[in-house]
Amino acid sequence: MTVENAAGDGISAVAARGDMPDVSSEVIRVLSVLPSASLVVAPDGTVLRANARATGLGLVNRDVVTVPDIRHLIDRAANDGHAREVEMRVRRPPLGRELLELRVRVAALGTGAILVLIDDLAEERRVDVIRRDFVANVSHELKTPVGAIALLAEAVLAAADDEEQVRHFAERMQIEATRLTTLVQDVIDLSRLQGDDPMTRAAVVSVDDLVGRAVDEVRTLASRQQIELEVGEPTGSLVYGDERQLLAALRNLLANAIAYSPDHTRVAVGTRVADMVIEIAVKDQGIGIAGNDLDRVFERFYRVDPARSRVTGGTGLGLAIVKHVSQNHGGECTVWSEVGVGSTFTLRLPRYEASCPLTERDIDLDIISTQAEEVQS
Repeated sequence: MTVENAAGDGISAVAARGDMPDVSSEVIRVLSVLPSASLVVAPDGTVLRANARATGLGLVNRDVVTVPDIRHLIDRAANDGHAREVEMRVRRPPLGRELLELRVRVAALGTGAILVLIDDLAEERRVDVIRRDFVANVSHELKTPVGAIALLAEAVLAAADDEEQVRHFAERMQIEATRLTTLVQDVIDLSRLQGDDPMTRAAVVSVDDLVGRAVDEVRTLASRQQIELEVGEPTGSLVYGDERQLLAALRNLLANAIAYSPDHTRVAVGTRVADMVIEIAVKDQGIGIAGNDLDRVFERFYRVDPARSRVTGGTGLGLAIVKHVSQNHGGECTVWSEVGVGSTFTLRLPRYEASCPLTERDIDLDIISTQAEEVQS
């Protein structure tokens, strides 16, 4: 028994015996580019090749297929040589706590081996649901300002002879138009982020400069609510990524903190280096977030306080944008909050070191998997 990697293509050879069917290099290359979980097994069920997707789903343990229903399909294909396609629901090995919905296709190869292709239908359906929900949510969110503008335009016409009323309705139309513009721009930004790889435009970015620019961009907003902006000591730290995206994420965190803070309070932003991770924390003295909302604050269009969002013009997309930016850069955004005390959002990004530049997407995510430390005032 040997375990090796086939030419660095992510297809592992998990069994090798003299009596096993040969798997050609062409088959290996095809399997390496397939999005499906894929296996090549011997007629007796011994796994000859398995890609990372199959291993990740727990469908393979060493040279054994772990799902009995899939083993049964392999046996039938080995006996009669007929290709089969079956959808099944199985418990995910080894613990069986998660239910998998799979489409399994088996077919005999000319060499005597059996090819098995497995698609995770639950993941496909989850993506479809997210896409449909996103379209529905965008449509709903657009209706609000568009409908308001239409009603206000009718009100202006009806009050054409009353200068004061016309001025009042015109001001309201400006507010709704601004809200509509912001919403459309946020939708565009989020759509770009979901299909964007920032590392194609990556450069070394000074975190201190990033914080300074973000604070400058929200200073007028803070002054309007008489909120004090406090910036921590510079650290001289660097990150590697798309400066435009990183600036947008930090600006959204600051704007969110200001929007949900009472007047005459403070919003603080500080940076610290934790091993190979840069942590940028934005702390407010706002209304806080209830525990049952913490897991949902990064969802699209989710608002902790819908009434307050209507007043501030919030679109519910700011934190979703932050989430995607952090993930695009191999990082994460965490939140700590207590109702009536305030919230701390921490943007955690891989640290750049000149001796070992992070120019590829294979950043070790283990260094950022720990919980963010709560930032105390």
